[in-house]
Amino acid sequence: MLIDLHVHLDLYPDPRHVVAEVVRREMHALCMTTTPSAWAGTSALVENCKRIRVGLGLHPQLAQERLFELPLVDEYIKKTRYVGEIGLDGSPAHKKSMESQRRAFGYMLSCSTSAGGRFLSIHSRGATTAVLDMLASYPDAGIPILHWFSGNAAELRRAIEMGCWFSVGPGMTRTQKGSAHFMSMPEDRIITETDGPFFRINDQPAMPWNVEDALRDMSNMRDMDYLEITSIIYNNFNRLVRLLS
Repeated sequence: MLIDLHVHLDLYPDPRHVVAEVVRREMHALCMTTTPSAWAGTSALVENCKRIRVGLGLHPQLAQERLFELPLVDEYIKKTRYVGEIGLDGSPAHKKSMESQRRAFGYMLSCSTSAGGRFLSIHSRGATTAVLDMLASYPDAGIPILHWFSGNAAELRRAIEMGCWFSVGPGMTRTQKGSAHFMSMPEDRIITETDGPFFRINDQPAMPWNVEDALRDMSNMRDMDYLEITSIIYNNFNRLVRLLS
């Protein structure tokens, strides 16, 4: 069974078609939202889809312009066990908004802590150390899953020591750095993702079922049978669900 634990279903050109295909394939998917106000509408989009859940997020790239939506988090976080996409982005284009990003990320972590802990899908591009520092300040915020990890080797070791999980997609497995990171990640803390439609394959938006591409890459890199790595990911997913219950 395929699992995409970081995908933006609401941002595809025809989201209803993609949702219907996820359901037809009997996939598990976690839909990230980029603003708190998007959570209610996206939840309605996947209503009655028993294998699709929606994360409550405020993407760091939108934090500065959407801080006014933070009060919505207090209302919606009571209705979901999933938070994402959240985090920090220290890339050149977004570094200037870091103060707002920190405020938004800290608010989401604080609310998650008050709610008893949540699944946290976390963006950390160009800001891995800052993200880990903030997670250390909120140890009861929940289960941190670092999406598309792109930090350095020392930051990866620290994240592993802190108990972080990692969502890995074809955007990682198709690069030398991402592949090296994958090989250093604990086998029992890896889950699959696509980050569609932002990640593109052959100039087309990645679809949730493109996690198959990542699974094939993973099986080749770790010299495992495809069914074996698929079983490992599925067992990891089931353990995550139990941790959240």
